[in-house]
Amino acid sequence: MSKKIYCIAQFLPKPGQEQALFKVLQSLEPNTLREEGCFQYIVTRQLNSPFAEGKSFPIAFNEIWADMASFEAHCQRQEISDFFATYCQAEDGLAADWNVCIYTDEPENYDAPELT
Repeated sequence: MSKKIYCIAQFLPKPGQEQALFKVLQSLEPNTLREEGCFQYIVTRQLNSPFAEGKSFPIAFNEIWADMASFEAHCQRQEISDFFATYCQAEDGLAADWNVCIYTDEPENYDAPELT
């Protein structure tokens, strides 16, 4: 059974703060990529295309974690807590809004046997 966790963390910068917020988010990559269970942690910015006109915040992290424990340990790291406190929750932060969601690649009611 796959235990991977896929996370999309989106950020809406305050007006005029997109470059600054993107730079701060990029600074989180090196330490996070050293974490046990982190397979991918890439901050991206939205591009315009007539073939992809969906609604989204303009900055998004694409993350892949080995399992829920790895993802939750990451969320509790001081550097990550400090980022949210300083740049998202603080009145003078760079983000107007954010949205963090996690996903699995398993279908509902997946019945593959667990290997022991």
